[in-house]
Amino acid sequence: MNIEVNSLSELSGAAKALLNFAGQEKIFVFEGEMGAGKTTFIKALCEELGVKEVVSSPTFSIVNEYDGDDTIIYHFDFYRIKNLQEAYDIGYEEYFYSNNLCLIEWPERVAELLPEHYIQVSIMALAADKRTFSFSRILK
Repeated sequence: MNIEVNSLSELSGAAKALLNFAGQEKIFVFEGEMGAGKTTFIKALCEELGVKEVVSSPTFSIVNEYDGDDTIIYHFDFYRIKNLQEAYDIGYEEYFYSNNLCLIEWPERVAELLPEHYIQVSIMALAADKRTFSFSRILK
């Protein structure tokens, strides 16, 4: 599924479309170049899920936890990890297999640790505020 967004105000619609596309899936991986808008889109997604607290990039903490309306949401940013041991050290399995939502930025850094199925969100920047979002179901 592909969606084009032409302004920040259209992100909530893309977030709703992603949630409808995902159904009961709990693991979401976000791919895109630096500055493509992964964290910005995750903020819109968390807002749709009822998160009231500030959503920010967990670049240095690796994982942030948010309370949504019906679930706990774990937001990962694996950009700065140096090796897979760091993912083991934070207890990634407890998060990934918790049946709570996991939103994962820079998933290629932990590709071999990802569950067997997940939703892949690819973001491509076309212009300053214009993005294309592609949603796919992945089954390894």
